[in-house]
Amino acid sequence: MIIRTTKDIPASEITDPLVFRERRKIIKAMLATMVAGTGIAPALADNNNSAWANLPKGDFSADLLTPTPAELIKNYTNYYEFAFNKQDSTKLAQNLRTDPWSVEISGEVENPGIFYLEDILRQQVLQERIYRFRCVEAWSMVVPWVGFSLGNLLKTVKPLSTAKFVKFTAVHQPDIMPRQRNNAMLEWPYVEGLRIDEAMHPLATLAVGMYGDILPKQNGAPLRLIVPWKYGFKNIKAIVKIELLKRPPITSWSQFAPKEYGFYANVNPAVSHPRWSQNSERQLGSGFFSPRRQTELFNGYGEQVASLYSDMDLRHFF
Repeated sequence: MIIRTTKDIPASEITDPLVFRERRKIIKAMLATMVAGTGIAPALADNNNSAWANLPKGDFSADLLTPTPAELIKNYTNYYEFAFNKQDSTKLAQNLRTDPWSVEISGEVENPGIFYLEDILRQQVLQERIYRFRCVEAWSMVVPWVGFSLGNLLKTVKPLSTAKFVKFTAVHQPDIMPRQRNNAMLEWPYVEGLRIDEAMHPLATLAVGMYGDILPKQNGAPLRLIVPWKYGFKNIKAIVKIELLKRPPITSWSQFAPKEYGFYANVNPAVSHPRWSQNSERQLGSGFFSPRRQTELFNGYGEQVASLYSDMDLRHFF
């Protein structure tokens, strides 16, 4: 694992640019190896791990949880750095520079550093995780993400006992991202955060792909957060920095509209957004006249994550 900045690396040691262009092959090869080695579907490859044994089987079987058509997801995204509608970012994001890509991990850790994404991938076990995704705007989808455990990555830098929160920062490329260039709406770059126990939970994922292939740029390439029991805006795209902190970070949407977008943002049908109900959701691809889906507390993952909030009043929007 490379933990030095490029300016500190002799030219002879800098990774060949061709390596960065092999990310698609790395992802596919790791998935193929996982399947070949187990004889089972990628989504179930970690069933021997006790932490995964209690996960709902519906999240790992396409027979029980059918993914939303890929083309719908690729062309329906909230990516406000590019556009305020859900279609334009599909085209605009193609100019995003993703090679090479590194992630800085710092703060309350023993081993801070800057890590090339390819080196991170080689040390992690990729899995396909089929998760429900619920937007705060009351629409939903089901996505087969390809990724690895956020907690496993954090363990490699050895968090200190003083680490209570995790701050994520997205890429800042104002020459490519129109809304960053114009300083529109939010404070850029985009920032999100979790408590350390949320970040270490087995469901929390860093995604590098979806539908068995590399992650499209408009969907958060090359590295995004997936926390399936929280509203979609918590699932930050194009991560370049992860900081472990003593205190909660100020997150982008909470700073912009604190009465509408709280730090926790756990899916909760009983607590309405100030401007609309969260009781039900429109499923992408279900058809205009199809009945809306009843929203579930914690997006249906309550059995796994409710204990994280046993001392909190779930009647309040957070």
